[in-house]
Amino acid sequence: MIEKLIYFSTIKEDPKKIRATVFEYIKNNKIKEAIVYCEESPSPVAKILEAGLLKFGSPKEDIREALSDASQLEIPKLERRLTALSTIAQISPLLGLLGTVTGMASSFHTIQVRTTSMNPVSPGDLAGGIWEALLTTVAGLMVAIPAYVVYNYLVSRINKFILEMERSATELLNHLSQI
Repeated sequence: MIEKLIYFSTIKEDPKKIRATVFEYIKNNKIKEAIVYCEESPSPVAKILEAGLLKFGSPKEDIREALSDASQLEIPKLERRLTALSTIAQISPLLGLLGTVTGMASSFHTIQVRTTSMNPVSPGDLAGGIWEALLTTVAGLMVAIPAYVVYNYLVSRINKFILEMERSATELLNHLSQI
């Protein structure tokens, strides 16, 4: 979670500002400056625009292909390690449930042992197993709930980035085809 949050904080530049700056460079016929501007930005939107600008003067299909290729490189960077976070969020409640089952099994085992030896069962005999069951349930939920929340937040951010990347690619293609 922390690694992804740090990564997103480093690429948080405003896509509209990036597009406006790049299009202003293009308008003033400063393609090299636009490319340098994109190179210096860590934003995936800038990387998409850079790929298109590097094909400036090429046929529209070549530019489109370069934009598509750049997207296929940038999207995995955005989604990196997200599967692990999803897995943690999904498995944590199951591990908590496993602990609950073993705790309850321990309590019933204690009851069986005490009754077969003709000893009375006291609440203290059961407390250990019930405590284990409750503790593991709490631990599983304490991991799963924040993991789900952060996972959904990150998926939302990734989807916004992908939308901005697609919008930027389309606008650049349209902009370059008008020149």
